[in-house]
Amino acid sequence: MLIRFLQNNLLVSFVLTALRIYLGWIWLKAGWGKIAGGSFNAEGFLQGAVKKAEGENPSVQSWWADFLQGVAIPNVGLFNVVVPWGELLVGLGLLLGTFTTFAALMGILMNFSYLFSGTLSTNPQMIVLELLLVAAAANSSRIGADRWILPYLQQMLNPRKSSEPSLKSA
Repeated sequence: MLIRFLQNNLLVSFVLTALRIYLGWIWLKAGWGKIAGGSFNAEGFLQGAVKKAEGENPSVQSWWADFLQGVAIPNVGLFNVVVPWGELLVGLGLLLGTFTTFAALMGILMNFSYLFSGTLSTNPQMIVLELLLVAAAANSSRIGADRWILPYLQQMLNPRKSSEPSLKSA
């Protein structure tokens, strides 16, 4: 019942649009700050997260530290590109209402990555808001570019469906 309400209510779409724009601005600002700064390097952050897995009360789980040591740190050059551009693209997607559900899912993925790395900040709040956008599906971008993009893509990917005569008209 709650999901149906989130997905179909017109007034809720206005609230979701405000949340989407708020989250989009946060992501856009974070990504652009890293790109425009020109000196973003995730290596120190990643190594710091690995250190947080040590000691009596670690804030980073050992499995995540193993992932960081085995995958992220050896490929830090890739992460130095993917992180800022990912943040920027998630921000643009949410601001414009373009591929909104996918953008929100990628935002959730990044927020959880930061949480797993021991960074609390606004990540839990952002995850809750992004989950609302995902649960609301197309209503999150009713006031956004997805209103035109998604039907166009659906028609392009499945042209027969739109050209077949409807049973209702027969």
